[in-house]
Parts: sequence; C-alpha cells; structure tokens
Amino acid sequence: MEKPQYQGTVHCFQAIIKQEGVLGLYRGLGSPLLGLTFINALVFGVQGNTLRALGRDSPLNQFLAGAAAGAIQCVICCPMELAKTRLQLQEAGPARTYRGPLDCLAQVYRREGLRGVNRGMVSTLLRETPSFGVYFLTYDTLTRALGCEPGDRLLVPKLLLAGGTSGIASWLSTYPLDVVKSRLQADGLRGAPRYRGILDCVRQSYRAEGWRVFTRGLASTLLRAFPVNAATFATVTVVLSYARGEEARPEGDAVPAAPAGPALAQPSSL
Repeated sequence: MEKPQYQGTVHCFQAIIKQEGVLGLYRGLGSPLLGLTFINALVFGVQGNTLRALGRDSPLNQFLAGAAAGAIQCVICCPMELAKTRLQLQEAGPARTYRGPLDCLAQVYRREGLRGVNRGMVSTLLRETPSFGVYFLTYDTLTRALGCEPGDRLLVPKLLLAGGTSGIASWLSTYPLDVVKSRLQADGLRGAPRYRGILDCVRQSYRAEGWRVFTRGLASTLLRAFPVNAATFATVTVVLSYARGEEARPEGDAVPAAPAGPALAQPSSL
C-alpha cells in the first residue's frame, strides 16, 4: 500500500487494457476453465443429494446442504484458485514465471509438494462452507418469494434475479476471508513469504492498512458475481427441468406424473 498500483476498479481496468490490451483482462482464464465444470458438477450434485438425504426441505437444511457442497468442492477450488491468483499476479511478457495453470501447479508441487498446491485450504474451507450455505438458502428463499413456477412467462428473468442476488449475498457473507485466502496464496510470489498463517495474515494486514483491507476488491467481485451466478442458477434450473421430463418443463401444460422416487415436500413445484 506504500506504492499502490491501482486506484480502484475502473482505474485497474483501464490500466490493464492500456498496458496489455484486452487480452490482459483474461489473464489466468485457463485455471477456472479447467476447474469450473467439475466444481459446478460437485456443488449442485452434492447439494441436491444432501438435501434429499436430510429428508425435509427447510431453510436450515437448505443451508446445511449448501455448506456441505461448498466444503467438498474446496478439493478442486483451492488448487485452481492458487493457480489463478499466481497467474494473474505474475509479470507479463517473457519474464513470466508460469506458462499456464498446469505449469504453475507443477512448479509449486516440485518446490513445496502437496502442501504447497493446497496452500490456503483452511481459509478456503472457512470461506466456502458458510458462503455456499448462504448461496443456496438465498436462492431457495427468493425463488419462493418471487413465485417461480413452471409455466410462468417471467420464469427465466425471475431465476436470473434470484441467482444473481444469491451470488452477491454469498460473497458479502465471507468476503474478508477471501482477501486473506488470496494473500496467503500469493505470499512468496515476489520475495520471501510474509505470513505464518491465517491469524498472522489478518493481524499484519489490519496493522498495515486498517479494516478497509478486508473489503479490497469487493466492488469488482460483486460486479462479476451477479451475472455469473444469475447465468449459472438459471441454466442449471432450466436444464434440470427439461431433463426431468415433460411434466417439469417451464412452458409445458402437461399433467404432472407421479414422481419416480421420494420427493421433498415443498410448496414450489419447480
């Protein structure tokens, strides 16, 4: 913070385009592309099956099912975000350290072993577990409040609104932990490591920059969170509705058939 490189989200955006062109905005893209398919499959699969195992659709169980999904996907999320963070922070051009996400993880593994590849795992768990609980609970609450039902002409806009708002609520609930996780994962990239662990990172960051350090990057994160999660939830919900057959299609008027297995008792037929 003695020599800040960017003055805010807009200035950062402008500076990257000026220095590296539009492609500079996509630095580190390979890592999420490699991992997001598996992460979303895990998250929605674990959440749905956990909710069924709990046996009753309630706000508490929605939170618990989401929290379980968030915890399990950390196995993929933590190494993926380590690679993404380091690729985004490395110098551009021929002086770059890593050629891509796999090269980054391979180099980290050679130097530090599995411990290095999973650096930030505890802080990732502390962030993802409650945030995914909030994520699914908010989405469930909003879809019920908005009356999201198959056959509703405004179903997709309602799903987009519910999904985007859920993403924002999820990030707001644990964002300070994301700052700590990112600092731990970037630690040692330029020079000697500074932090001995989560509490030491919190202590040093607060001492040097005050409480505002734990909101740094929040604006750009929320700007990303709404469209990403709106698209994710709406796509998953609509695709699952079609995959379950005619009776679940949003535009269909077919008479619902008897469910093939045990269904959750809930007022929304969606």
